Amino acid sequence: MSEWTVRGLVRSMLPVLAVLTLVETGSGLVLGTFEARLLASPSLLVLVPVTIGTAGNLGSVLASRLSTAFHLGMLTFAPRDERLVGNAVATLALALTVFPVVGAGAWALAALTGETNLSLLTVVEIATLSGGVLAALAVVVTFAATYAAYRFGADPDDVVIPVVTNVCDVLGVLVLFGAVLLLT
Repeated sequence: MSEWTVRGLVRSMLPVLAVLTLVETGSGLVLGTFEARLLASPSLLVLVPVTIGTAGNLGSVLASRLSTAFHLGMLTFAPRDERLVGNAVATLALALTVFPVVGAGAWALAALTGETNLSLLTVVEIATLSGGVLAALAVVVTFAATYAAYRFGADPDDVVIPVVTNVCDVLGVLVLFGAVLLLT
């Protein structure tokens, strides 16, 4: 574990935050390539921050739960660990219930402005597909980041949530536009 001092936290987190800054820059660049498509479909424009944020939140909740289990000595990284499997299934189930509502909300918000060139069903399908894939990826990223923190002796409370939220930002952009290309 890193020291619980300002110097210890800076020493352990500065390299992680520097890499994550580059990752976020990449996310912005990818987002910029889809600017024309976003402006043509306002419901997709609404979906971007909500999808990215919700995926990051799901990963953060999972990371928090795993970190707590780690500190309590209850976390094993065995593939059949009921705690790991249960948390993964709960994260996926939550995503598959939340993201259709997110899609309907994005469509409704666009409808209020009179800009609905995509159907409600299409927007809900895009949100649900991207949300399910993002939740699965968030689970993998969270497990990997928690395990890496454990292996390198870092405090998962300091490392895992920033890693998960930043990686989910990049994956969120990629997966959302993959779903858009697939379903429209």
